[in-house]
Amino acid sequence: MSDIYEFDAIVIGAGVIGLSIAKELSEIYDNILIVEKECSFGHHTSSRNSEIIHSGIYYPEKTLKTKLCIEGNKLLYSFLQKHNLPYKKCGKLIVATNVHEEVVLEELYKQGLKNGVNSLSLISKEEIAKIEPDVKATRAILAPETGIVDSHSLMSKLEQIAQEQNVTFSYNTKINDIFKKNNFYHLTIEKEDIILTSKLVINCAGLWSDQIANMIGINNYKLYWNKGEYFKTTRYKNMNKLIYPVPDPSGKYLGIHTVLDLDGNISFGPNAYYVDNIDYKLTDKNKIQFYKSIKRYLEIEPEDLSPAMSGVRPKVQSQNENFRDFIIKNETNLGYNNFINLIGIESPGLTCCLSIAKHIKEIINT
Repeated sequence: MSDIYEFDAIVIGAGVIGLSIAKELSEIYDNILIVEKECSFGHHTSSRNSEIIHSGIYYPEKTLKTKLCIEGNKLLYSFLQKHNLPYKKCGKLIVATNVHEEVVLEELYKQGLKNGVNSLSLISKEEIAKIEPDVKATRAILAPETGIVDSHSLMSKLEQIAQEQNVTFSYNTKINDIFKKNNFYHLTIEKEDIILTSKLVINCAGLWSDQIANMIGINNYKLYWNKGEYFKTTRYKNMNKLIYPVPDPSGKYLGIHTVLDLDGNISFGPNAYYVDNIDYKLTDKNKIQFYKSIKRYLEIEPEDLSPAMSGVRPKVQSQNENFRDFIIKNETNLGYNNFINLIGIESPGLTCCLSIAKHIKEIINT
């Protein structure tokens, strides 16, 4: 006979999205459980990224990515300030290095204005040189609302607030199966004769969110794992702005850009390629790709680069597709009321963590 534990809400996944949702829902529910298969929060996509607070310039107007990024940008800065968490609103330059890229840059600038991004400006070669003398570019977009954040500090604070508001955390807990019975969702877990049950389940399992959806019988989502690598350098330090190239036209990634940490160290990344397995190993294999990409806008030599880290992002966009939006859906129409799926929450997911949590609260059927 299994022991049954009932909750007001169950959140699957303790990345930055799951933590944000648990914190937000703890304001309206007394008894929330967050389930995570790893030993602590944020082991995967949430901690293996560029830690950028995005402004919302890149994505098509009226998409969830745009709406939630612009709202999330403001919410995140406010949260970081309120709790005295480390961040820096450094801004970024998106740089063109030739006439053809300038055309793309102008279209991107128009897209940003259409999306409602604040304080964007197009600046000249001379203006770029005053801001970042080492950067080689003919024109750039200056995006002041972009910044950097310590994602571990952010997630630690979200966990702390959730715990203070009586959210229960179950780490080292892997879900084995999910089934629906009498309007309740029943979750069985590996190695334990326990059933977790709730009328409200939020699936934010990141790289495995499509597999969680499959467990309940929702088979129309497919994730593609996309690996990104980062290389570090000691040649540069304490740059003023993040430097981004003109983005990849297919929308798969934003190009190999500079990554600043809060101590002023510089790395570059990510590249992007599809993989069948999750593996964070990193070698020098793609160093020349990095060198060629960076060399377009910054003087660099292969020997200036060394492996830093890698991450894997969950994409709903297959190798041959262009832009795909976040999938955030209460599956009522499929007969699964208040089973809410979050599928393909990649960049700008970190920026959107608090706005996604607010959105989830709004789409719950009460």
